[in-house]
Amino acid sequence: MAAFEPVTIHLGDRTSEVVVGNGILAELGARSRRMLRARRAALVTDTNVDRLFGDAAQASLEHADFIVERIVVAAGEASKSMAGVETICRRMLTAGLDRSSCLVALGGGVVGDLAGFAAAIFQRGVPVVQVPTTVVAQVDSSIGGKTAVNLPEGKNLVGAFHQPSLVLADADTLLTLPEREWAEGFAEIIKHAAIRDPAMLATLDGVRSRSGVAPLIHRNVAIKARVVEEDELETNGARAHLNFGHTIGHAIETAAGYGRLMHGEAISLGLRAALDLSERHAGLDPAQSHRVLAALASFGLPLTLSDDVPDAAVLESLGHDKKFLDGAIRFILVPELGRAIVSDEISPADLAGALTRLRQPPVFQVRASIRSTTT
Repeated sequence: MAAFEPVTIHLGDRTSEVVVGNGILAELGARSRRMLRARRAALVTDTNVDRLFGDAAQASLEHADFIVERIVVAAGEASKSMAGVETICRRMLTAGLDRSSCLVALGGGVVGDLAGFAAAIFQRGVPVVQVPTTVVAQVDSSIGGKTAVNLPEGKNLVGAFHQPSLVLADADTLLTLPEREWAEGFAEIIKHAAIRDPAMLATLDGVRSRSGVAPLIHRNVAIKARVVEEDELETNGARAHLNFGHTIGHAIETAAGYGRLMHGEAISLGLRAALDLSERHAGLDPAQSHRVLAALASFGLPLTLSDDVPDAAVLESLGHDKKFLDGAIRFILVPELGRAIVSDEISPADLAGALTRLRQPPVFQVRASIRSTTT
């Protein structure tokens, strides 16, 4: 077992710690015990992750003297709903958990968001420990306290900020991911490179083995942590930069129907659209766009929107986006790689034009594939 130096997110009494390493799932109970006084813990996971890691996580918690109630939800985006939150809260009540208890979220972004929101509202809030098991969750969704569930009108429209007491990211859990789920997580890594750390794009060539990905995970955790410290509640615009590619990406994900596109696949499409708009409205050099597009393509991520996802459905979903204020569009652009801005100059016509261009294959030079093997 090996862990990097923990990344601390300094937020006063909401300060949290992120631990990244290999083989550290066994440390879940001991590290949680150092952070929490709770005796009882709800361990929330999904049917896929439970089969792989549920017993190990529960054993670690019980070894640290937690009394564990294991709650398993169906795998997939459909569980991330108000009904899913109600199910978790009622199971916790039935098991005798109360305000002195805690919740442990073991899984990918769906479980993290769902269980995190349940922790935020159960008896007005209980501590939560995030144990992310996908690339997306380890580098992005488990960090920073955003929790939410979906409505039919769009993603993450009902939620709360609720900082985890601890995030434990065991990179060894990524060894079990199907190739598609492994690859989709790199959309968020490439986004971080575009808005904060363009030098990271060159390092992706070295990601040839999943067993060596922990340093890259740690590097991305540090990026996300610093942004959260700068703007925890999205009040000064810095945290909004993390939404680069997400405005259109989330709308595409909703319009396509949950489950058809994985989150990172939809974000890949959103990133291409955001790069296009950055060239047209923020002066981004097309050569820099091509660097990002080549990185996305090298992981097999989609860059062309299918004709059977209608513009009208995407634009309707855009209208429900949380990043709109008083009906005005707040769109994230990059004038140059490594620097993001919030723009209020993108019109509905601009968005429609970006969707039209997104239906045509991009033209750029694709590097040799850097998709990883499983060893």
